[in-house]
Amino acid sequence: MITAYLQREGVWDMVDLSPEDGIPKHTMWIDLFRPDDDERQWLSRYLYEEAPDEEDINEIEASARFYLDNDGLHINSLFPQRVGSEVRAINVFFLIQPNRLFTIREEDVGLIRLLRNYLRLGRIEADRPQGLLVELFNLKVDYLSDQLEDVYTVLDELSEEVFDNEKLDEVFKQITLQEDGNGKIRLSLLDTQRGLRYMQRYYRRQLQEDEIKDVKEMLSDIESLLPHTQFLFDKINFLLDAAMGFTSLQQNKIIKIFSVAAVVFLPPTLIASIYGMNFTAMPELAWEVGYPLALGLMLGSAVGTYWFFKRKGWL
Repeated sequence: MITAYLQREGVWDMVDLSPEDGIPKHTMWIDLFRPDDDERQWLSRYLYEEAPDEEDINEIEASARFYLDNDGLHINSLFPQRVGSEVRAINVFFLIQPNRLFTIREEDVGLIRLLRNYLRLGRIEADRPQGLLVELFNLKVDYLSDQLEDVYTVLDELSEEVFDNEKLDEVFKQITLQEDGNGKIRLSLLDTQRGLRYMQRYYRRQLQEDEIKDVKEMLSDIESLLPHTQFLFDKINFLLDAAMGFTSLQQNKIIKIFSVAAVVFLPPTLIASIYGMNFTAMPELAWEVGYPLALGLMLGSAVGTYWFFKRKGWL
């Protein structure tokens, strides 16, 4: 799907395009969502190089994610997307030209929807594609900051439940989800940092003073957020170790009970085994008090063993 965003005298309009259409006048942003081969071919008509495919967009090498050529500035950036309790990292391709911004994405991105709504409501004043991209990255950094706060809140709640036997399974699940989410948030922060630094270094002349200032502020915010991700990793590891330790302690208590029970019943078992042997010359078998005596010995040995363990403090 191809969507063109037009700006006329500060008012934004949205137009859906087909591969047979041209680019309308006053178009500042063209967004390709899950483009097919025809739509990629349509985009290639306006570029010197071929439009990138999904494999190109998901490359991790810096040389493939940030580069400048005859078409303009190319940036592949990771965007976080929360799906339920999970966080996903989605790659979005950006091509910035002097008068137009192109984006290609294979999945829906909440921040792009948010930017589109802000443009409709007039909450973002952007008269250049460079400023539009800077505004989107501003939203991204703010969103990542909010996500870190959410992770911290969840971990704070888990710290109160980590010693609750009935909730241990859910605690382990949540710890795993928060570790994965925090890792993707950190990856998005680092990827955004690299993209902004590349813009600052190689695209500085195309940016206005206020845009350069915004880029510097975002880089400063990212520098302050990265230590928080490491702190959260440490907290996650602590909670995981505490939960594992508590689980081991509970298991040890159960094993201890079985061990004590086995030792307590060992003497009675020995007595019962002796008098269960089929030898003829066993005088106790003829005693009238033999049976109650054997029962008394078994009971006494069990009680005596239990008392001995109790006195030693092993119970």
